[in-house]
Amino acid sequence: MKFRFFEMNASDLQKIKYTKLTINFMATIRSSLFEKRDKRVSIKKALILIFFIVGIYSAAAQPIEVQANYNSIGDVEFVAYNNTPAPLFLNVNFADLQNTSFDEPLPYIKKLEPGFNTLFTLQRDLDADAPRFNYDIKFFRSDPMAEINLDFPYLIPLKPGETASVFDVKSIDGFWGSEEPESWVAAGFKVQPGQPVYASRTGTVVEIVGSSRTSKPETWYHTWTNSITVLQTDGTLICYRNVVGRNKKLKVKEKIYAGEQIGVVPQNANELILLIFQNSLNSDDLRFIIPQFVTSEDKTDMLISSKEYKVVHPEKIRGMEMSRRERRKNLK
Repeated sequence: MKFRFFEMNASDLQKIKYTKLTINFMATIRSSLFEKRDKRVSIKKALILIFFIVGIYSAAAQPIEVQANYNSIGDVEFVAYNNTPAPLFLNVNFADLQNTSFDEPLPYIKKLEPGFNTLFTLQRDLDADAPRFNYDIKFFRSDPMAEINLDFPYLIPLKPGETASVFDVKSIDGFWGSEEPESWVAAGFKVQPGQPVYASRTGTVVEIVGSSRTSKPETWYHTWTNSITVLQTDGTLICYRNVVGRNKKLKVKEKIYAGEQIGVVPQNANELILLIFQNSLNSDDLRFIIPQFVTSEDKTDMLISSKEYKVVHPEKIRGMEMSRRERRKNLK
């Protein structure tokens, strides 16, 4: 096994690399385990635990556990445990299969909610020995196969009726440790301390960071402080930089809706930065998305730096990713 570690100095994390640890396991069960009796087959139950860890490896850090359980007829039932408070995305790749077949769409990506998740079943071929398989797993904090609608209308994350002043973001220093992604895009807004910040799109809160980080580095989505990160409904992530939760009521795993206030600008901050990004399936690179913002009741556009826009949050845009019940509750 090969590990790529976070590089830290004595004071804090300086570099963070998206780390993917792959563990292979060849499962073989001898045919002698089968006992035929009254045309029914029984098999000794086998349990395989596979741990995939991103970040600094430790015995206590096990974000995802995958189990492959043989049932009484020789099929293999795969389940997974997400031991984090936020959704994760699991990729399972089979390098070798014998006495069975994998019928799921490829590449196999499964969104794991916190806790127990069922995955799939490898069915034993008729009159064959127990399935043999060799596979590896990876996990991601966003959906690496997300189908992104580049024309989706994002709300300007400020209070409706205000004037938004846009600036050109020159650097995202500190977002990815001491490194800066080779290619990135960000939206920047000039703000004042205490100014309310609103969700640009519906999603689930996955990380809330104040003025300092106290959690384990392997749980981090990036290295910025004073930020809120949200898993959006299309599987991408959006990070709101220079925002703190309103009255500390916002919680991880909480669903927030487009146009809902999520926090305020902290003291000594005068810039609000938005980054929308996605993990890549086969590399450590991040993909960044250029959003289209709502600039009037019936118009969206890419924002131009040094230009001002009147903030509008049309109900039809806010309700796009809400259920009927959610629209009745939130669009009053």
